[in-house]
Amino acid sequence: MKKGILLLIVATLLWAGNYICGRFLGPALPATLLNTVRWAISTIILFGLLILNKKKIPVFVRWKEFSILGFLGVFAFSTLNYLGLKSINASQAGMISAGIPITILAFTPLFLKEKIKAKAWIGAAISIIGVILLVKGKSSTSSEGSIVGEIEILLSCVAWGMYTVLGKKYGKNIDPLTLTAGAALYGTLFSAISCIGTVQPSMIHMTKNAWICIFYVSTLASVVAYFAWNAGVKIVGAGRAAPFINLLPVWTVVLGVLLLQEQLSGVTFVGGIITIFGAILASMK
Repeated sequence: MKKGILLLIVATLLWAGNYICGRFLGPALPATLLNTVRWAISTIILFGLLILNKKKIPVFVRWKEFSILGFLGVFAFSTLNYLGLKSINASQAGMISAGIPITILAFTPLFLKEKIKAKAWIGAAISIIGVILLVKGKSSTSSEGSIVGEIEILLSCVAWGMYTVLGKKYGKNIDPLTLTAGAALYGTLFSAISCIGTVQPSMIHMTKNAWICIFYVSTLASVVAYFAWNAGVKIVGAGRAAPFINLLPVWTVVLGVLLLQEQLSGVTFVGGIITIFGAILASMK
């Protein structure tokens, strides 16, 4: 159980970095092209790992599972995030992601037929309270984001909730590495198709920092984070994993302070502590 919790924490920390990079990459690449490049590189790395581990790659045998997870977790979730980050800042996007546990808990009984214990709901509720404090603590320094950007991030929460629950279901017969690689392949194909007729060369403005961010989101925020999340969910279960997504706003605030020199108020600090407490409570036996 402790290993699973650690994997979930690592995954959320790496994804928080993805929000920071998403802001840097917004002016450099269209969201659909950015997602295609990111996951094309990630897919090559993942399939290389499969070959090194001498694992079979059931690209066509498991096409249904891979295509569903690829559409939800790779194409929809990531593209919607990058679209939203064009109009709202990283901290706002990370805080909105606190809605993900609710979608996971809602979809778990529907797809997995699992009963969610009251303690998991309580833990999720406590985490939400912590996130509300986080938002309040950041409200004085955060600019008002567009409604469209907020809706895009909210829709990404729904996509990730379904991805997590279905990943748990399909993970019973497929190991995490193969599951992530297959989803990455099909998700990249969906992203590439979405670029047709929507991306022009004049939209591309790459810089040195943009290339560094591309490297980060293609490796740590994709391969390592997705593998850690899938493995963690498999160990602790989808319901118990749900509140850990609420660590995202905590990490985004921390990274904002360290990398963007944002101010950390007392209210924000208390909110982070409460958010972490809620995640731990939901994961305890």
